[in-house]
Amino acid sequence: MVAANTGVSPFEPSLTEHYILAHESLTICVRMKESQERMRERAHQLQGEVRRMFEAGKAKSAVELATLVDTIEHLGIDHYFRDEIAAAMRRVCSEELEFSSSNDLHVVALRFRLLRQHGIWVSADVFDKFRDDDGKGSFSPSLCNNPSGLLSLYNVAHIAIPGEKALDDAIAFTKRHLEGTKDKLKSPLAEQVSRAFDIPLPRISRRVENMHYVAEYGQEEAHDAALLELARLDFELVRCLHLKELSLTLWWRELYNDVKLPYARDRIVEVFFWACGVIPEEENSRARVIFVKVFAYASLVDDTYDVHATLEESQKFNEAIQRQVLSILQIVSFCGTRSLLTLCRWDERAVSVVPEYLRTLYLRTLQGFKEFEGMLEPNEKYRMPYVIKAANESHEPSFAEHVRVSTFSSGLPMLVAVVLMGVAGDVVDDHATRAALEWADGLPDMVLASGQVGRFLNDMASYTLGKNRKDVANAHECYAKEHGVTGADAFAAIARMTEDAWRTINRGCMEMDDPAMLPAVRLAVVDLTRSVEIMYLGGRRDAYTFGSTLSRISSPHYSSSPSRQLPAPLLLLCLATALLYLAAAAASAQSGFFGRPIRLLASLRSVPVSLLCLAVTALPAAPLLLLPLLPLPG
Repeated sequence: MVAANTGVSPFEPSLTEHYILAHESLTICVRMKESQERMRERAHQLQGEVRRMFEAGKAKSAVELATLVDTIEHLGIDHYFRDEIAAAMRRVCSEELEFSSSNDLHVVALRFRLLRQHGIWVSADVFDKFRDDDGKGSFSPSLCNNPSGLLSLYNVAHIAIPGEKALDDAIAFTKRHLEGTKDKLKSPLAEQVSRAFDIPLPRISRRVENMHYVAEYGQEEAHDAALLELARLDFELVRCLHLKELSLTLWWRELYNDVKLPYARDRIVEVFFWACGVIPEEENSRARVIFVKVFAYASLVDDTYDVHATLEESQKFNEAIQRQVLSILQIVSFCGTRSLLTLCRWDERAVSVVPEYLRTLYLRTLQGFKEFEGMLEPNEKYRMPYVIKAANESHEPSFAEHVRVSTFSSGLPMLVAVVLMGVAGDVVDDHATRAALEWADGLPDMVLASGQVGRFLNDMASYTLGKNRKDVANAHECYAKEHGVTGADAFAAIARMTEDAWRTINRGCMEMDDPAMLPAVRLAVVDLTRSVEIMYLGGRRDAYTFGSTLSRISSPHYSSSPSRQLPAPLLLLCLATALLYLAAAAASAQSGFFGRPIRLLASLRSVPVSLLCLAVTALPAAPLLLLPLLPLPG
């Protein structure tokens, strides 16, 4: 069967078009095993010191305890102290009087944010004391002299639920006054305000914000040296694992060359950044690999439908997939999920209806799902049917119909199940994972709202860029046509709907029928949706499709990377990593692409190690070395 067009890709080339990570560069951290072991030993010692802080916290105020929890979470080391944080939050919740009697806006906002982030309801009435006319008027002008308090209020207002008008007022008030003073603010508050205006703290990817705060925390007068050192060590250990996991680029290159679909986006590194944003922890390596591979297959199919295949070809490919899915789900329905592994045989006979140029993609996709099934432990096999069903959820398409259908085409409802399929038991216990999969399978409002955020941000970015010739009508066009408004008015309306969807997610976190599910739901829904905000830059640009955006996104992150402030042994580790990477790349590249950075590196021999490491990050080879720190797509 002949393809619909020439097969030329309309997308920008990949960040990695001219080179692939060499195996040597991917095993650097394995060779540094002894150094890593020393780092882990030191990290373990520091964990003991931090636990003693929690024990001492029993004699401290609830405000001090809340500040400790917030700092630990902000630094990204909360996964070490889940039990201690849970106990601390119970105290923060119960000792309301200490916070409600405070006239410090930051203190009141801190408790409000922590409780809501942990799924505990607290009323926005706590901010009435900062408003005129007995809590019914505008926020008091006296707050304008407290920029840190204003920033705290601005951030917590983005954990609002539907109908909280007071928090709408808070956003408008704080943004107006912070914009008027941001040029006068000192570092790091100035940078924190700027980031919050781009994407508010409760909605930014954890990994991105952790990296920023690890670099900024040392500038605070009251910073704790043990917390800072632990955060730096943890960040470096996770970065090293992410670097090794980038062997996925070799898997992708083999797949991409095998399926022979040159029109498709070549974006495996960008997908990996996204996976790190959703599930960055060391324990979740399997979940990241599954996430990346599922997204890779989905991206190939998506690009085939969007820019290449005819309607007939798309229907035939979909028919073959549906045959496979129905066969599997019938087995599951009849025999139960425990029989899936022994009775389910992935039937490749449906390939006969697939267009010839798509048959390799079809067969490789089936092989991929076999691989995912094999990665699960026997007691985890029940997770597989949820992913298969979610990946093929079908609903029939006015504007309301478009929203309903495009929510599923955003891929977010499917990815919720994908994240839960691979999550480690050390991060979320299996009972919570099973309950969360059952819950997500029912497509609750929270899951649908996540899909809406993904779809709306995608369409907002598309509107900003302009419509491709083969694109179907997006949300803006449907809304503008139905309501008879301009594109700009439709854009504003979609932005409001995105905000409403976020508020539905916020409400869902505080209305869990089974609170034990909350860690799984926060991971699979909240963190996934946060990562979408980064993927689409808050609706300003599709950074996944347009890879050139990556360098612009990542440049501020290089300068604030925690590795700049690491102790000398770790600086040497960074330097060795960079040098080995460049050497391996130079050995494998015949085009001389790496000649310029190597000559530049040689010219910097007299620069101190710390500056040399920083210089290396600016080289063209550096993104694949350092960007695993960031879940930022291109």
